[in-house]
Amino acid sequence: MGEARILMGRIGRPHGIKGEVKVAAFTADPLALADYSPLQTAEGRDVRIASLRAAGSGYIARIEGVDDRSAAEALGGAELFIDRARLPEPDEGEYYHADLVGLEARDAAGTPLGRVKAVLDFGAGDILEIEAAGAPSLLLPFTDDMVPEVNLAGGYLRVAPDAVEARS
Repeated sequence: MGEARILMGRIGRPHGIKGEVKVAAFTADPLALADYSPLQTAEGRDVRIASLRAAGSGYIARIEGVDDRSAAEALGGAELFIDRARLPEPDEGEYYHADLVGLEARDAAGTPLGRVKAVLDFGAGDILEIEAAGAPSLLLPFTDDMVPEVNLAGGYLRVAPDAVEARS
């Protein structure tokens, strides 16, 4: 964990002519993205969100120093990161997606099944994508029943027998 960078959002298309941009926020509360300012782009540029508001089904941000459409267009597609150390520790039983990616998935006996490639969210709850060499990916609901143990310090999570049988 420590120095890992966490993707918090992505700048989209310009909104209007005064430098505002559409923003996709990857925080539990999308409006909280501004609370993490300054954020950094992949290239290390600081991005400070001066204001953020809901607009229809999306969010519009005003970025400090971005005052016209051309400057807003130049930021389009920029991913916004923070250092993992800036995030509060999650509550018991809660995890940041970035902490789960890369964990080894094991069955009830401790046999490795693969690694968590991604944590997907299509709106009905988190889904773990577990990838193993030579086998199709296993998509597994991230629930207590299907993933009864997560051991971040040990670098693994344990999946229920039902999940292993579904792969067969």
